[in-house]
Amino acid sequence: MNLINTVLGQIDVEKLGKTLVHEHIVGGYPGWECDALARPYDRKKIVSVCVKNVEPVKEYGIQSIIDATPIDLSRDVQVLKEVSEILRINIICATGMYMEELGKWAYLKQRSRSGVGDMAQELYDTYMHELTVGIKDTGIKAGVIKVATGFNNISECEMASLKAAARAQKATGVPIVTHTENGTMGPEQLDVLLKEGVDPLKIMCGHMCCNSSIEYQLEVLKRKTFIAFDRFGVEAIMPDEVRKIMLVGLIGSGYADRIMLSQDCFGCGFGRGGILPENQKRKLQNWTYTNIFRNILPAIRAAGITEEQINQMMVENPRRLFENRSLS
Repeated sequence: MNLINTVLGQIDVEKLGKTLVHEHIVGGYPGWECDALARPYDRKKIVSVCVKNVEPVKEYGIQSIIDATPIDLSRDVQVLKEVSEILRINIICATGMYMEELGKWAYLKQRSRSGVGDMAQELYDTYMHELTVGIKDTGIKAGVIKVATGFNNISECEMASLKAAARAQKATGVPIVTHTENGTMGPEQLDVLLKEGVDPLKIMCGHMCCNSSIEYQLEVLKRKTFIAFDRFGVEAIMPDEVRKIMLVGLIGSGYADRIMLSQDCFGCGFGRGGILPENQKRKLQNWTYTNIFRNILPAIRAAGITEEQINQMMVENPRRLFENRSLS
């Protein structure tokens, strides 16, 4: 039996079903807690907002969601647990750290600079604890490892996280999901992880739909990992029309067995909130948990993509990512 850690306990991989592979139920960028006008933390209200925003995916048969929120983006696994209980959707939470520019690295950097601790080792210790013992006192165990790198660069901190993630992956068998800033550094991330001995089919390289270069897409795919087109709706970075063209082209080239789909949505965010400028609102008007089902899948069906290929991307590939054995 291949077991997966969810926020409600372990499930067999065969119960994963149709899966959104990179979303966020709740989170916030470091520093929101320093804003005197930030909305107060109210778990009951947060859960209610998250349930309202996530619930529509059930109409489309979603059974599981990977919440890719790393430790330092105000991950709140108790909220995930309550949302999972109410909606009866499997939620798999992450251990791991965000990219250095927008993450929370001062503590680890100071320990490393002072010679007290080795960053890669201490990250490995944390990842292993959260995967095998639990997150703080919740008893909830992470089911994936999240790594992230910056725009066109991998910093020393990010390199330490990649190496720690590789070691933890090999020790536990859980998958690694990655953040590539605006679709850069995917090949370089993968080279580090593969050199450290990670099975390529235990890696999902994220945000591939933020880079329109076919050369970039093929450079990542030749490393035989999974990739994620997981920012549909975030048209401030790339129009969905371009993403659909790239997706149809890659499927037509025989890569349906390596692609997964998602939207990188947030159900609720910590902080002050506010209203986006009109030009930004227009570019994010379709950024919801159901954009794939309302807009993307109908379009690629019209372009000739089959139900079998869609099922491959949304059901079979997530299952393969979590399976203990490697499939070629």
